[in-house]
Amino acid sequence: MSSAYRQWGAFAAATVAALAVAVQPQGAGAFELFGIHLFGSEEKDAQIADPVRYTATLTADDPSLEKDLIAQSALMQDQSKPVDGDFGVVVKAKDDRDRLVALLYEKARYGAVVTVKVNGVPVDNLPPLPKFSRSTPVPVTISVTVGPVFSLGKVVLKGDAGKLDPASYGLVPGGDAGSQAILNASAKILRDLKAEGRPLARISERTVIADHATNRVDVTLAVQSGPIAPVGAVSVNGTKDVNPEFVSEWSDLQPGESYSPEKLERAAKRLRELGTFSTVAVSEAKALAPNGTIPINIDVTEGKQRYFGAGIQYSTIDGVGVQGYWGHRNLFGNAESLKISGSVNRLGQTRDLKKLDYSAAIAFVKPGAFGPATSFTANFSAGLSHAAAYEARILSGTVGITYDLTDHDKLSGGFALDWTRAQDVYGNNRYLTASVPLTWERDMTDDKFDPTKGYRASMTLRPSFGVYNKTSFISAEGSVSAYQQIGDNGPVLAGKVAVGTLVGGRSLADIPAPRRFYAGGGGSVRGYAYQAISPRDSANNLLGGRSYVTASVEARFKVTDTIGVVPFLDFGSVSSSSAPGFSDIRAGAGLGLRYATPFGPIRLDVAVPLRRYPGGNTFGIYAGIGQAF
Repeated sequence: MSSAYRQWGAFAAATVAALAVAVQPQGAGAFELFGIHLFGSEEKDAQIADPVRYTATLTADDPSLEKDLIAQSALMQDQSKPVDGDFGVVVKAKDDRDRLVALLYEKARYGAVVTVKVNGVPVDNLPPLPKFSRSTPVPVTISVTVGPVFSLGKVVLKGDAGKLDPASYGLVPGGDAGSQAILNASAKILRDLKAEGRPLARISERTVIADHATNRVDVTLAVQSGPIAPVGAVSVNGTKDVNPEFVSEWSDLQPGESYSPEKLERAAKRLRELGTFSTVAVSEAKALAPNGTIPINIDVTEGKQRYFGAGIQYSTIDGVGVQGYWGHRNLFGNAESLKISGSVNRLGQTRDLKKLDYSAAIAFVKPGAFGPATSFTANFSAGLSHAAAYEARILSGTVGITYDLTDHDKLSGGFALDWTRAQDVYGNNRYLTASVPLTWERDMTDDKFDPTKGYRASMTLRPSFGVYNKTSFISAEGSVSAYQQIGDNGPVLAGKVAVGTLVGGRSLADIPAPRRFYAGGGGSVRGYAYQAISPRDSANNLLGGRSYVTASVEARFKVTDTIGVVPFLDFGSVSSSSAPGFSDIRAGAGLGLRYATPFGPIRLDVAVPLRRYPGGNTFGIYAGIGQAF
């Protein structure tokens, strides 16, 4: 099975996409990886005119809430950072009190009392311009009396909400009276009314009265739903280099169609996924147009259109690899993207330049080529590979169309032409293969890089014809992965199953070596070398297979907000027949480390093969960005 991840073996592996080292004044060092501060001084005293340091302590009469209060308190979390002037300490203290009261209201603690003292004096009793000693950090104490838990009392929906059932929105007498629960109910009522095509629906009254004698909260909500109105004119603001007419078209908001919040959210999501804009906001106007429609505003901020990057990796098996790329996100003004990339691998493993692995690629995407649901793609790549099963020179070109069937489903098709010269157990052969790749993909997960629930599924059908050897064959592959978090903060259970079959060709030698199936490596069965799982001849040469089955299960535990551990188990079998077989199942088990970043987790996995091949690796180390699947 093809994999985007190579084996990282023997004792260490690291992949670096961007690395920055900063040295602060007075010799204070700091280290950042991927732009994220990892350790060292992050002080910005030089940017503060009058830096003042403080220490903070927090106590609460309910230990079960103390952890949440400390996490919410800016005073507690920012103790390593100075504030600007003595008055800055007071401002931060008052803001912190408001933050803690808001948190307690969310937990229905409407009788809570938060007392903040600076240098022993309550913040409300300090003079307008306080002066504190600078000999030691200013002491700040936070004392919290959380009070009783309030519950809902009488709930009244008025106006156009009078026909609604409060229980449908979680507003039940005796139920959760937290401020967030009330706000969520208000937002859901508005959303349901707007989903009826009423863009001007609004909350006209929201009254919350806490009775401290009964520990009950009475809630009154009144709503004005406004008229039903279709989508009107779509205006685009903030574009500079991007054609605003393209932005309007790609949003897929059609004047005259019915209005709904979901359509606005979908439009914003589509525009963000282009990668051309740093910010996107899609909103309805505050009033109807004279013709009774609701105008829609699309506000965007263009990001950097050109970008480049480089990476380096090392392992004692594969040596040093270097990669680089350059890209443009708005080539001709309609968010066309172009990316040029190249890599050299196995540096240090051989002095023969011909034995290194080389690759280069150009990828072009034109969104909206044939309407807002389609994108045209074109790719060309060239490579020289020294895989375990073969050595190959490959030239490949593909053109295709991607069509958005729904918000979650994509269908793509195209034409590909591949020239391959491969040397393997079958000799030195040349192939020219024409194919028509067809792919369906569905993504129902909650996060592209680090999902906690949902599933993904894909199917690929690739009819092919060998021009040189006049041989037809067809490959089919499918995969399903699913994710489910246990509880609110528990581990995420993840699993994946993938299958593939290859039919046709007079013999396996008629099929290009890179098109045969293999397994092993960071993208399939960890603990084995890349492509090491394969049918073999009597001399232990890798042949490649006509079918495969792989499966993986993981339990993703969070140790801290940024660090996680992942025990995992992988299985795989590659067969010489077109029907998947299980006579030679290989399995790998291991433990992974995750470090959370804004663009997905950095992954480091260590695995051992449970059924090692003779002379095979005893363990493998794999690194990458994003989860294994």
